[in-house]
This record gives sequence, C-alpha cells and structure tokens, in this order.
Amino acid sequence: MVTDSGSASATGTGAFAPLRQPVFRNIWIASLFSNLGQLILGVGAAWEMTHLTTSASMVAAVQTALMVPLMLIAVPAGAVADMFDRRKIAMTGLAFSIAAAILLTVLAYMGYTAPWVLLLFCVLIGGGVALFSPSWQASIREQVEPEQLPAAVALGSISYNIARSFGPALGGVIVVAWGAKAAFNVTAVSYIPLFITFWLWKRAHVPSRLPPERIDRAILSGMRYAVHSPPIRRVLGRAFLFGLATASYSALGALIAKDLLHGNAGTYGLLLGASGIGAVVGALLIGPIRDKVGTENAIRWCAFFSSFAIAGMGLSRHVWLTGIAFFIAGGVNILTVSLMNVSVQLSAPRWVTARALSLFTSALTGGIAFGAILWGEYASYYSVEIAMIASGIALLATVGVGFLAPLTHAQGEDTDLELVELGYEPDVALDISLRSGPVVIEVDYYVDPAKARDFYGTMLKVQRLRQRNGGFDWSLSRDIGDPWSWTERFECPTWGDYLRLRGRSTQADRDEQAQADSFHHRADEPRIRRKLARPFGSVRWRAETPDPRQDALPIYTP
Repeated sequence: MVTDSGSASATGTGAFAPLRQPVFRNIWIASLFSNLGQLILGVGAAWEMTHLTTSASMVAAVQTALMVPLMLIAVPAGAVADMFDRRKIAMTGLAFSIAAAILLTVLAYMGYTAPWVLLLFCVLIGGGVALFSPSWQASIREQVEPEQLPAAVALGSISYNIARSFGPALGGVIVVAWGAKAAFNVTAVSYIPLFITFWLWKRAHVPSRLPPERIDRAILSGMRYAVHSPPIRRVLGRAFLFGLATASYSALGALIAKDLLHGNAGTYGLLLGASGIGAVVGALLIGPIRDKVGTENAIRWCAFFSSFAIAGMGLSRHVWLTGIAFFIAGGVNILTVSLMNVSVQLSAPRWVTARALSLFTSALTGGIAFGAILWGEYASYYSVEIAMIASGIALLATVGVGFLAPLTHAQGEDTDLELVELGYEPDVALDISLRSGPVVIEVDYYVDPAKARDFYGTMLKVQRLRQRNGGFDWSLSRDIGDPWSWTERFECPTWGDYLRLRGRSTQADRDEQAQADSFHHRADEPRIRRKLARPFGSVRWRAETPDPRQDALPIYTP
C-alpha cells in the first residue's frame, strides 16, 4: 500500500471509501473531465458523420473507430504497463490523445473533416486512451486497500457514467450551438487535468531486479497466463459475447434518435444521458448485489433485463419510453462490465494485472467493435428496428452461456495474489547469462503407488501453474521399472525466463506446489535438476582452449 504521497492508509469498505485515498480521489476527479471530453467527442463525431454521409454503416463505424484501438493496442499497452513505470506510460497515452484532438480541431476549423479523416482521428484519440487505460486500471491496487478494490473499480465506472449522464446532452448542445469543431476542441482540453494529476503523483516505482522482457515475450506471457487460467479465460469469452450483443444501442443511438424518434443531436444526448444516469445507479449497487447474489447470478440477470431494454429501443417511438430503456440498459450493462472487471482483478497476480486487464478490455471492445459493424450492416440491410430486436435476442442467448461457462475466481483472497519469495537461489556452476537457454527443469517425486491417481490429479493443477507462469513443453512421466518414481519436466526459453517464472509465484501457487510435495516420500535426495539444453557455450571447442576458472562467478547474481 502507498502512503501520503500516494498510498492507501485510510480504511473502510463502503461504496465511497476509496475516495478517502488522496491519490485515487485526485485521479478520479480529473477522470470526470477526461470522460466528459471522450463522450462529447463521440457525440460530435457521430452527429457530424450523419451530415457527411447518409450511410448507417459509416455512422456506426464511429463507434468502431473509437473501440478498435482499445482492442488492438490494449494488449501491448498492458505489457508495457507491467514492465515499466505505469505513471509514465499513462502520461504518454494522455499526451498522445491531447495532440491528436488538437490536430483534429485544427482540421475541423479548416474544413477538412471528411468521413475517413474523422474516423482516422477517432482511432488516434482512442489509441492514446488505449495506452493510458491499462496503466490506470492496474495502478488502482496501489492507491486503495485490498478490501476497497471492488468499490474502487465501481467508482471508476461511476466517474465515466457521471460524465455520461450529462456529457452527451452537453455534447449535443455544443454541436447544435457551435458545431462539431467546438466539441473536438473541448475534447482536447478535457484530457489536460488528468495529465497534470498523473504528473503530480509521486509514485514509488520499484524496478524489477531482472531486465524487462521483450515486448513480444511480455505479450505472450500475458496471453499464456490468460489461456491457462480458467477463470480469466471464461471472463474474456463472456466479455466478447457481451460486447458483441450490446454494441447496437451505442452504435445506432444516433439513428434511433434521428430516424425512430425524429429528433436532433439534443435528443441523442438526452438518450445517452439517461443511459449514463442508469449506469451511475447501477455502479452504486455493485457491492450490495455482488455480496447478495454473487457475480455469476448478477451477470445473468443483467443480461436478461438488458435484452428486453435493447429490444424495446427498436420498438419504441416515444422519447420518454426509449429513455427508460436506455436507463435500464445503462444500469445493468455497467454492472456487468464492472463485475467482470473485478473478477479479472481478483484472479490475476500483480505481475500480470495490467496484461490481464488489457486482454479483458480488448475482448470487450473487440466485441463492441465487431458488434457495431454487425448491427450497422443489419440496420442498413433491414432496419434500425429489426437490428435492435435481433441484438436483444442475441443478448438473451448469453444467459445460457452463463450456465455452460460460469465465472469463478481462481483465488478467493487478495493475499493469495501476492508474490512470495521462494527463499533460496538455484545452484549455478556454469558461466551462463540471462540469455542462455533453453533451460530444462526436472523435478523428481517418489509417490506411493496407492496414491498415484490423487497425485496425478494434483499434478494437472501444477501443470497449469507452470504454463501460466512461463513454462513450456510440460510433461509428467513414470518410471517403468520403479512405480514409485515420477518425473515432472518443463522448459523455459532462457535462463532469464526461468528466473522470471520463479519470481511469479504467488501464495496460491505455493499452496498448489506444497500439495504436490506432500505426496513425496523421500527428502534426502536432490529432487530438482536444472539443465542447459544446448550447452555449446559451456564447453571447450578445442583441446588447447582453456576452461573457465572453476571459481568464476556466474554472470547472474541474485
């Protein structure tokens, strides 16, 4: 936990308890302005597009343009956030969005906002936000107490939806009064307070004792963790389906206001405002609902109610009735997203938190991006009404998915996610570097044959542990001549990767390893062997080549 300069010292578990932490409170307040600007950008760009083209697909593509960067950039941004100072990465993303928004404003005043130019700058601004988002979300744990994490995630949603409750309406007023270029200008200015707040945050960055991974390996490590972690894998799949099914009302909102309700930009802003108010109400209920009915049941009920609300948007021709539907959808949808977000954070250790959250963001926004295209094409081919009804039916189908792939947490206590020191360093006699490899790890177990089946079941859990922390080619073999003797084997690409794998052990991982060790009946023999699979650099090429000094220290030192 952080202290005065940025730490979590105040306690409490209420809905607003995280706001007692100075750093979290300052960033949260500043995020209201940035969220406001982002929403004004969405309203201005969508409404401007209705004047630049009559294509429903192009109007829906504005939503896709804002979401695609989150889908494509979030994963590498999460890897960068886990490797480097998250504060500096967040500031870089914000600075890029500010620059892109300023340039869009200049082009708008010069009259160069063609449809594809508008979409391009929506992508650029969204790209800066995508770089910022994983760093901000992963750093929340550093700003609040562990028991305040669900409330802090909910407050992050509330910040967005407080802005959404009046931001779109304000955006509509700005567009009607001064045009879209004024909306773009407001967007550029709105990111500045958040940039300043991160600049003033005196975050104590603790660098790893190992060099950072290459970006491609860091991304691969995050993906491997998600693939071999059933709780996170399920959240990602469910998030994609949810985004795909619910993208219709955000992507086609402008057309609902214009074609079904025969309104203007103000009408569109009011509908989004109703959705934002509903989302604020929903976010305030995250804690009580999660405690009373559980994450999975809450998500199923949210999908049920939201499906009827989205279908109702297509059937309604009254502003007040459509506003109620937007209110309901906004509330239950933000509940779903926040509950999934908390589920990811409670299932990912700190070394991979940003990457896990970025994969979640990528899955959700990827679903929204593809859904926006799907429902936009559907509306073009049939009608907006039919597209909304079909979207509601698709969302209702996700309730059944919840029974097939329910969400569970890998680790129930936050302390299980904390990294633990192994307490010893591996013996190294060869003169190797962090790039030496591959490294083969073999672990011997001497197990009572009567307990072989139980041991095998436990080792399947250890397999997932090794694979999600960075091990490759895992196998478990049994000696044909000695049924008591088992050998676990896995590889790491380099010695540095093996050291990173050791440094990623959590308390839950240690508990699983301890369970496997409990089957072992011998304690007097070396059980772990670490081998260099391609030891070309550790032997003499010619007889006259002198051996390295036997007392030379290895390049790696703890």
